[in-house]
Amino acid sequence: MAKKLTIKGLFKPKARTPIELVKHMRELLIFVDQNNDVREQKRKEKMEELTKAILEIRTVVYGDDDSEPNKDSCAQLTQEFFRENTFRLLIVCLSKLNLGDRKNATHVIANLQRQKVQSRSIALEYLENNIDIMDILIKGYEDSGDIALSYGAISRECIRHQNIARYVLESDHMKKFFYYIQTPNFDIASDAAATFKELMTRHKSTVAEFLSENYEWFFQEYNSQLLESPNYITKRQAIKLLGDMLLDRSNSDVMVRYVCSLDNMIILMNLLRDPKKTIKLETFQVFKLFVANQNKPPEIVNVLVTNRTKLLRFFNDFTIEKDDEQFEANKAQVINEISVLELKPCNPKMSSLFSFRTNCEVRC
Repeated sequence: MAKKLTIKGLFKPKARTPIELVKHMRELLIFVDQNNDVREQKRKEKMEELTKAILEIRTVVYGDDDSEPNKDSCAQLTQEFFRENTFRLLIVCLSKLNLGDRKNATHVIANLQRQKVQSRSIALEYLENNIDIMDILIKGYEDSGDIALSYGAISRECIRHQNIARYVLESDHMKKFFYYIQTPNFDIASDAAATFKELMTRHKSTVAEFLSENYEWFFQEYNSQLLESPNYITKRQAIKLLGDMLLDRSNSDVMVRYVCSLDNMIILMNLLRDPKKTIKLETFQVFKLFVANQNKPPEIVNVLVTNRTKLLRFFNDFTIEKDDEQFEANKAQVINEISVLELKPCNPKMSSLFSFRTNCEVRC
């Protein structure tokens, strides 16, 4: 018996090279994509082969319990993966894979986005020449199934590349994100919010350029769709992200423009009245910028002065559960700034302004 096993072992299939692995997976993906009417047994066999191929490729790029990934093998695999559109084919077939295979395929794609071959980003070069793939991925948020989450994870890996992020920022997809973030499906809405945040924070100079050129429509949508959303999570994430954007040094010009708007300050003052303490705290981090602005427009000064008593009462009572010296210092500065403000002549066309915590009219 032992002799038979030894002989059998001699005919054990030779392990595929990284290039052969990708070619094999590509052949299987083509089969899956083009043969919808094949008999069930044949399709099942091919899908099992595809599962194994994806796992083998994952092992090459991530290694396993016994060995670290080999740099040369990763380079060969990366070049082959992007050489003949295997990336696009995998994206197209992703919805036909089971959840486990989709997760492994997504992990592979994430790794390949970061691979360098002789200091070149093969993935970036490929995406720049096949930029329409980003249209497929972002539009995935319009699907109600799990594929939206897979496409979202891949999108975030792709926009690690600045040029790819710029393409998305400059596309019509940006306006649609305000709706994706509010989709009734919580998982999809959360994933869309994560991608949106990545777009608005990763590449500082590109984001600053985008916000400067698209200020009007972007913040109009941001304020009305997100900051004034009835959904607690949407509102909380939006006010936190707004603070991150405005406090980033790269966005200093945008921040100055934002905090010189009375309409924007009114939205923030309304958010300070929110019953949720977390909303109030995140709002305070932005509201303090309006107060700290040394070039406040007269209409902003006058609203703060007119509502001074109520604002000071609010901030004196506004506390957080844990000791935070920075919070207390910021709050003290806001109180001091508001305390010393004086009314200024303002535009006579502005006959009524906002009154904090009341529906009264404030007249210039």
